[in-house]
This record gives sequence, C-alpha cells and structure tokens, in this order.
Amino acid sequence: MPKLKTHKGSAKRFKLTGSGKIRRRKAYSNHLFMSKTPKQKRNLRRTAIVDETNEKRLRRLLPN
Repeated sequence: MPKLKTHKGSAKRFKLTGSGKIRRRKAYSNHLFMSKTPKQKRNLRRTAIVDETNEKRLRRLLPN
C-alpha cells in the first residue's frame, strides 16, 4: 500500500491538540474591524475546535 501524503494546504491551517482534536482559526478575523464590537473581536482571537461532522474528512487530509 502506498504512503499517504499530507495535504499541505490543510497542514498550514489546522493543528492537532494534545488530546488529538483538530484546532482551527475563526473566520471574519482579517479586516473590517471598525464595524465589529470589542467582544466580537476578542472572541475571534481564540482558536476553535473543528466540529465532529468535519473531523473525519480532515483526518484523511492530515494522516501524520
């Protein structure tokens, strides 16, 4: 069986946590900040955990 290759675009966007979950950045955090509230901007700084429905697909892209 051939080796599985890592999808490099996904490897740059997602990281694994210590417990094996996949961490991602939040959307809407690049520009147009003057229209967002301070609370919204503060919450966008944190990373989020990938939803279970997408996790299986991402694990195929990140085999290693």
